[in-house]
Amino acid sequence: MPNIKSQKKRVLITKKENAINSAKRTRVRNSIKKFEAAVAEKNVEAATALLAETVSLLDRARLDGVYHANTVSRYVGRLSKKLDALKKAE
Repeated sequence: MPNIKSQKKRVLITKKENAINSAKRTRVRNSIKKFEAAVAEKNVEAATALLAETVSLLDRARLDGVYHANTVSRYVGRLSKKLDALKKAE
């Protein structure tokens, strides 16, 4: 534990920010899992809606600095590819 007053404050702020960022990452992961479950069930309508929601969460997390822009782009590309494959299969 730090002895300097400003560093004590930084420790508290860092804990709070870490909790917020962890919650955002968890929401994104859960959204991705819901999307992949809809794709596994071959439910195109649900998957399309969930893709829009997931992309929105990813973009917000990117803007907040939780994810790097290239990481978000990679996730969106992979998810879109899965949805396109599902649509072609039908």
